[in-house]
Amino acid sequence: MSFLKNYKFGILFVLIFRILLFTIIIANIVYYHNWLNLFVAVIALLSTFIPDILSERNILIIPSDIKLMIIVFIFASLYLGSLRSFYYRFWWWDLMLHTAAGLNLGFIGFFSLYFINKNKHIDLILSPTFIAIFTFAFAVCLGTLWEIFEFSMDIIFGLNMQKSGLVDTMWDLIVDCIGSGMAAIISYIYLKKGLPSYFEKGIKKIFKKNIQFFEE
Repeated sequence: MSFLKNYKFGILFVLIFRILLFTIIIANIVYYHNWLNLFVAVIALLSTFIPDILSERNILIIPSDIKLMIIVFIFASLYLGSLRSFYYRFWWWDLMLHTAAGLNLGFIGFFSLYFINKNKHIDLILSPTFIAIFTFAFAVCLGTLWEIFEFSMDIIFGLNMQKSGLVDTMWDLIVDCIGSGMAAIISYIYLKKGLPSYFEKGIKKIFKKNIQFFEE
């Protein structure tokens, strides 16, 4: 019953979020003509469909609760952060999201190598230390590419994605490293000693949903 309630809440949240974004898109086309907000709203709306597309095409089947976490992050970053100006209203909003992004990207890097390690068709055994280092490096690399993207958008289109410039960029990279480091440490502990927690449950859910990749 609890799972069913959470599942229904997730569907309702995603539906309301998509309707809200669609309304913003129409409003900016017809009335406000704020093309930056229009662009952000379109990107946010398309992003909400990515987990479903991956699952439907059998590329990666994502459990419903993890899908909801992804949508919540999109909501917090693109809608609240960009469209509702939370980045300017709350000085800690950007730092919080970059820390969360570093953590989540680190887990994506970990899951990638973890499943390669578990795949019987791939003759490759990786140590926990190597996987932890890759987890950290993967997330920091993507965080750096995002900062390059922000810089490029500011230079080419005259935006203000970097806000205070170098200071904003350095703090973003620092908290990216903190989030990535947390993911690397959690991953290492899990591989060495096991981690009976939501993290382990998440791994088992993803593994079970994508068992076709690991069968003979």
